[in-house]
Amino acid sequence: MKNIAVLGSTGSIGVQTLDVIEHSKNMRVTALTANKNTAKLEDQIRRFSPDIAVLYDSEAARDLKTRVADTKTRVLSGEEGLCDAAAYEKNDTVVEAVSGSVGIKPAIAAIRKNVRLALANKEAMVCAGDIINEKVQKEGAEIVPIDSEHSAVFQCLQNNRDRLKKIILTASGGPFFGKTKAELSAITPAEALRHPNWDMGAKITIDCATLVNKGLELIEAIRLFGVSANQIEVLVHRQSIIHSMVEFVDNSVIAQIGMPDMRIPISYALTYPDRTENPSSSIDFTKLAPLTFEKPDMKTFYGLQLAFDAINAGGTMPTAYNGANEAAVDLFLKEKITFLQIPELIEYAMHKHKVVLNPDLESIINTDTEARQSVYERI
Repeated sequence: MKNIAVLGSTGSIGVQTLDVIEHSKNMRVTALTANKNTAKLEDQIRRFSPDIAVLYDSEAARDLKTRVADTKTRVLSGEEGLCDAAAYEKNDTVVEAVSGSVGIKPAIAAIRKNVRLALANKEAMVCAGDIINEKVQKEGAEIVPIDSEHSAVFQCLQNNRDRLKKIILTASGGPFFGKTKAELSAITPAEALRHPNWDMGAKITIDCATLVNKGLELIEAIRLFGVSANQIEVLVHRQSIIHSMVEFVDNSVIAQIGMPDMRIPISYALTYPDRTENPSSSIDFTKLAPLTFEKPDMKTFYGLQLAFDAINAGGTMPTAYNGANEAAVDLFLKEKITFLQIPELIEYAMHKHKVVLNPDLESIINTDTEARQSVYERI
């Protein structure tokens, strides 16, 4: 029986993780965490009977504690509660599916317990990848990526990392592929939230629309797989059937192919190196549309170019890139800025930031705060 903690259980990845667990015969939920969705977390507690449940919002946690007083689940709150859930002694695997840089500390807490970190929170590696990699080596822990692109690369490499020539990250292009800046000037949050292929949370869906999500994945891939920026190519693949590819030194290319269903990489992260049945559907190749590949428009969607700039600057600059984006997306969803202002504000915060090379965790957290403040003060 595998004991699994799901951090971010009420979000899109968390809900799909619980679907995979529910269809399994040998997985048990030890801990569930969410931000402040009391009703949904209560329902999950009653379905899965975890030992621990955490709501980041302290007021919501007090309400939840009253609601589930008839259960054996212990209710915690805040960052400390999130880290306690990640470090719970019964965990074999921690699914890190919280959104944003708040995922850094619980990721480290899980690693210190020498468990498998099934990672869907890309911001942890973007902001603190060097620190996390060092702790993984020290503690003997393991990271198995859940993001469909990184899971694809992970599967394609399989014992051939020393023969790697190039990683090809595929991108759907989001809902606005092919549009000009003029056409993007009046985009609303409702329009940006209509992703053509994937069902995801609001923040990541906006990131896909701006191509910042691919920028974050670029930085994460560099830190997960130990490659340089010039070893990564991004291609727009509208059908989202090939999730990424790896080219080796002999110029052969291996691709990982599957339906755009996150339960496939989630299942693999939970069962690796085994593969088991899961609730996703299989591909009917006879019904597929032609598979197409194009270069991304990094002048119109220059949030992706800014990611290359951030990782090449090194140090704390990727943290500034991420923090500024989180603040800008927050403002856009609240209709306080336009769609095109998102990359403008990221660029502003990056230009304002003074890079700290080889940062410690305190420097990373300070950079994250500073970048957000730069964005909010600019408006």
